[in-house]
Amino acid sequence: MRDLGDILYNFHWVVPGDAARAAQAWAGGVGPFLERRGIKAVINLRGRNDDLSWWKNETAAAEKRGIAHFDAMLDSRKLPTRAMLVQLIAAFDQAPRPFMLKCSGGQDRTSFAAALYLIHRGGWGAYDAAAAQYARFPYLHFPKQRQRWLRPFLDFAREETRGAPLAEWITAGYAPEKLVSWLAARGLADSHGGIFSTPTRSPYQW
Repeated sequence: MRDLGDILYNFHWVVPGDAARAAQAWAGGVGPFLERRGIKAVINLRGRNDDLSWWKNETAAAEKRGIAHFDAMLDSRKLPTRAMLVQLIAAFDQAPRPFMLKCSGGQDRTSFAAALYLIHRGGWGAYDAAAAQYARFPYLHFPKQRQRWLRPFLDFAREETRGAPLAEWITAGYAPEKLVSWLAARGLADSHGGIFSTPTRSPYQW
């Protein structure tokens, strides 16, 4: 049974007892929220933002409770660099279980990261479960024009890896330039905002 906090923060288990996903705890109470759900680590997909209040509150609440905190950087509109994906995979491997993935709304970057985690954890046999992480319901993934690359990334990765482990491919073979070409060849040239570089700072996006 989902409680009010689950609904308010778009909280769901990706793998019960192992990994969860959620939105930013904008309404406050992030510490008790994590504690009640037994979360041992947070993987923050908004990157390190030590000049913003939400990041200060989140990291302080985690430290107070002995919850590990990892910063990764994803942009729902810009294609990730290899370094960004390497950092995300490292967070998957290092985070104590259960961990929680979170971005601003828990809808887009979080869907992408949850899907990659399932492939990283279970191999390409987990493809269907990974693809389901992009569902409109219950995860509220309603991608805007420049966010329509997020779901096709799974198909791109499956083609490129040829069955090899996701992490191995990311480390040695992933290149965002190839993703740009792959998307364009499938009529999705306008599905993204280019390759990630320096973000435009916003307390809501970052």
